[in-house]
Amino acid sequence: MLTALEELYCLGALDDEGLLTRLGRQMADFPMEPSLSKVTIASVNLQCSDEVLTIVSMIPLTQNIFFRPRDRQQQADQKKAKFNDPSGDHITLLNVYNGWKASNFSTPWCHENFIQPRNLMRVKDVRSQLQQLMTRHKLPLISCGRDTIRVRRALCSGFFRNSARKDPSEGYKTLVEGTPVAMHPSSALFGKPADHVIYDSLVETTKEYMHVVSVIEPKWLVEAAPTFFKVAPTDRLSKRKKAERIAPLHNKRASPWTIGTSTPTPTERPATM
Repeated sequence: MLTALEELYCLGALDDEGLLTRLGRQMADFPMEPSLSKVTIASVNLQCSDEVLTIVSMIPLTQNIFFRPRDRQQQADQKKAKFNDPSGDHITLLNVYNGWKASNFSTPWCHENFIQPRNLMRVKDVRSQLQQLMTRHKLPLISCGRDTIRVRRALCSGFFRNSARKDPSEGYKTLVEGTPVAMHPSSALFGKPADHVIYDSLVETTKEYMHVVSVIEPKWLVEAAPTFFKVAPTDRLSKRKKAERIAPLHNKRASPWTIGTSTPTPTERPATM
């Protein structure tokens, strides 16, 4: 319960007294996880709500979008790779939906690209319902065109807790808890250089794998969650690390209503590059 309240506070849905804010009332009207509703609303100010609406509609069905027949695995992987975006999986999902839309929502196009047409139809229905909610709240649909940096900045507003940095030894470590995590082999970023990332969720098999991952800049986390992250002191850092260093303000032992004013204790693990 405390963890849930803390998350809502950090997302700006609750105030210092635990009451719903104006943003919180808007978020409560969207039938999705708080992080996704926050991203959807924040995307309006960043002028990328059209793209974000598609992405948040795709995320819950990500694992069921592509299919990979045993006898045609290589061909399926090649088709999937055509949609991969260098920035990661969120824009890759957008590319899939936009490709389907450009084909006039064609079922044969889905089969040709090893994509489940039934699940894309569900995404389309979800997107339509969310668009109606945005209209009710007078939140306009605005496209950012090719400026997908805006999309990733909007994603940071909801997924700042799900952030990780490249570990010098192997894999990644989450910024908040320092938990070792790995890039999922199905990710568009698998095997690619990416120092700081955000992810939708963790999937545990042989390792804890990050699911639906995108590259970010550390400063976006500070901009998106000033009550959760701050720029760390740079007096004892190398020149390379001085440019962008952030530290979580999160204290698991503190009351969730004091997070915005607390400072890291000496025992906390700061986030570094």
